[in-house]
Amino acid sequence: MRGRVLAVDYGSRRIGLALSDPTGTATEPLPTVQRRGDDQAAREVAEVARRHGARTVVVGLPLRLDGTEGPQAQAARRFARRLEQYAGVPVRLWDERLTSVQAERLLVDGGLRRAQRRLLRDQLSAALLLRSFLEAQPDP
Repeated sequence: MRGRVLAVDYGSRRIGLALSDPTGTATEPLPTVQRRGDDQAAREVAEVARRHGARTVVVGLPLRLDGTEGPQAQAARRFARRLEQYAGVPVRLWDERLTSVQAERLLVDGGLRRAQRRLLRDQLSAALLLRSFLEAQPDP
């Protein structure tokens, strides 16, 4: 896959974002979008995608451990559809099971305080989601 990929960790209050480099080898967290509603959030995320030249957007799909979808996964699907309307690039859903747990563990292990972790958790979750997506892509 060539071109930048924007990863989206969709949450009820905050939306974490991370961006790949054009070669898909490096990722960088981006500022979190405060969610006041899906339309506002989709427009803001689409603008971030345009500004950074993302060719694909990946939205985390929070499946249950058994692989089924619950209300949060359905909300992420609705958000992805809305985002695709505004972004003008393909939007893909990607299994994000346990990325938030993994992000929290890394932040705790890093010695960050609760308030610091809250600010960084969504960005790190998006970066972990992006890394998982990029690693699953076939080599060109």
